[in-house]
Amino acid sequence: MTNFHHNLNVFKGCDIRGRYRSELTPEFALDLGRSVGTRLQGGRLLVGGDARPSTPLLKGALVQGLIDTGCHVTDLGQIPTSALYFAQDHLGVKPVVMVTASHNPPGYNGFKLMLGEGPITETELAQLREVVASGQYQPGSGFWDRADVLEAYLSHLAAFFPAGGGLNVVVDAGNGCLSRLAPDLLRRQGYGVTERFCNIDGRFLYRDPNPAVPENIAGLANQVIAQGANLGVAYDGDGDRAVFVDEKGRIIPSDRMLVLFIRQTLPLGRTPGERTVVYDIKCSSIVAEEVKRWHGTPVIERSGHTFIKTTMLRENAALGGEISGHFFFGRLGRDDAMYATLLLLHILAQTKRPLSALMDEIPHYPITPDLRLPCPPAQQAQILEQMQTAFADHEISTIDGVRIAFDSGWALARSSVTEPLITVRFEGHTQEKLAEIQREVRQRVPAIDQLMAVESPP
Repeated sequence: MTNFHHNLNVFKGCDIRGRYRSELTPEFALDLGRSVGTRLQGGRLLVGGDARPSTPLLKGALVQGLIDTGCHVTDLGQIPTSALYFAQDHLGVKPVVMVTASHNPPGYNGFKLMLGEGPITETELAQLREVVASGQYQPGSGFWDRADVLEAYLSHLAAFFPAGGGLNVVVDAGNGCLSRLAPDLLRRQGYGVTERFCNIDGRFLYRDPNPAVPENIAGLANQVIAQGANLGVAYDGDGDRAVFVDEKGRIIPSDRMLVLFIRQTLPLGRTPGERTVVYDIKCSSIVAEEVKRWHGTPVIERSGHTFIKTTMLRENAALGGEISGHFFFGRLGRDDAMYATLLLLHILAQTKRPLSALMDEIPHYPITPDLRLPCPPAQQAQILEQMQTAFADHEISTIDGVRIAFDSGWALARSSVTEPLITVRFEGHTQEKLAEIQREVRQRVPAIDQLMAVESPP
């Protein structure tokens, strides 16, 4: 009845992800469906999928496994992840499974799950893993139907904002799930749209589906300048992340964009939740400083959609953001890349100022990207422990790796959940402070110094 040789390493901290065929197979998807159905003891749930060529096979097998355990499955077809989350409220069904590898290269696929009101927890993922490993599923006889929520989804987003006009946007959908929807919605709202990679094609032939890597959207930046557009926006493969480009072709880091949203949103807040912002541990210190400037509460959280969203819901927060391009909105109860786009356009229309001018008013602290240092898994825990010991005289956070606070900046080291790497990241209030913090970390933690020396030889 079941395949006992599945690669269970595809279970990650927030979701399930791996290479199609070598790690993820239709047989695995079938047993995952049976596992989810057993966990839910039947009942109704929603299923959607992205545009990857492997998605229909994986989704079909998943649905069959759910039916085998007595579930009523409503298939929403090819759909952005944010629209699937919208459907939870629209259709009154909380459990969902999205077949997607999000921003990963086309050879990957995966599953994002919610089994109830909140995002799936690490404990729940571990329980699903155990059921898949055991092959012990409850028998049942469920059924399957279809629904289309995309028009309702677009209307829902449009209702939050007045129609715009006079602004032009270059939309780079990367051939992902928002290829048709984003240009359609923006034109309905009165904006001029230039399309870039807006034909759905899950092979992602023209750019990598991760817009958070600057090299992947350099062409977008050039096209914004060439078109004389007011804004450029790039989306990821499943359409729940957005990265923006100003009219000068400058790619805006997502933590700085979050600050702009804070300036728009927090002054309107009255309750504690309406002045609370959740952000991931890799964001610049300017996020917390800006929240405090508006008498709000900054809440730092580990990186990952599940962790940010869970804390957002618990705190009833106004805003949330990740350096990866996820933006969460309290009025939605979720993240949504197209809502973020409409909000930014609304800000530009209201202020009648270019995005570059608004961004230049936000202080900028020198910050490194993630420095990815190859490191055997057995050594990673030792290095993180050494960092805690070496900086016992500093304020330390361990919610996600080890983050050390300095008077004018911070240092962060984290183990990768998908690769044999440690990633380190540094910020200083000035270039001199940044260099000083890096030197101090390398002096106090020789193992970090050795890894960084290999990656950046003199």
